[in-house]
Amino acid sequence: MPELPEVETVMRGLAPVWQGQRFTQVVAHRPDLRRPLPQDLGQRLTGAVVTGLSRRAKYGLVETDRGDTLIIHLGMSGRMRVDPESRARHDHVVFATANGRVVAFNDARRFGSLDLVPTESAAAHPLLAGIGPEPLGPDFGVALLARAFADRLAPAKALLLDQRLIAGLGNIYVCEALFRAGIHPETPGGQVPTARLKRLAAAIPVVLEDAIAAGGSTLRDHAAPDGTLGYFQKDFAVYGREGQGCGTCGTVIARIVQSGRSSFFCPRCQR
Repeated sequence: MPELPEVETVMRGLAPVWQGQRFTQVVAHRPDLRRPLPQDLGQRLTGAVVTGLSRRAKYGLVETDRGDTLIIHLGMSGRMRVDPESRARHDHVVFATANGRVVAFNDARRFGSLDLVPTESAAAHPLLAGIGPEPLGPDFGVALLARAFADRLAPAKALLLDQRLIAGLGNIYVCEALFRAGIHPETPGGQVPTARLKRLAAAIPVVLEDAIAAGGSTLRDHAAPDGTLGYFQKDFAVYGREGQGCGTCGTVIARIVQSGRSSFFCPRCQR
């Protein structure tokens, strides 16, 4: 599933196409994706001007001059295809703008969603309500991590994946950040030493920024709106590298399963 860097890449790719543009036509070719689409989606967006594009956690946000916000959830296989030569099988919603551009929301597995809500109440939408601080925002740092981890018996990895504590972190980048900080994924949060918490607070935004600069990670479906594939997977230190040697110490990378998800780590570098 796309994580923060992949969604950020998609929204940055949409910005030069949609920012300041008027939707001339919005057509839904099916009534639902993961959930039913708003019945008035086309009516409310057609004629509206895009006033802002941003990201919250793993969701893309598109604001319009009509006081609405389109919440984009890419799900497992969702993609925004810019100026497709023809309509593809899974182009479920198609957006046309006054600058002659066309964007198709393509989702083969239909685990994604599009919601249109009043901007003033968007933060209270079930997808966004209760989400924690952004790891690339000004409030993120060692103090925040210390509060989130204090006296917790839950593993460090589980705490980092808890969207109520920190927004947008997923399996890939948590594995990579824990490696850079030298923290074993099973270490209880309350037992992580302060020195390693500081390393983790520094590692998380760096890992995310590195991934964004690389266009995200393309393991299966992710691509930028212009079709460019991400290449951060070429820089994975531990994720997906079970049985290979650690680039730092040479120890074989291990994999364990935590809450149904694979955790990759170096047994020597991470304690």
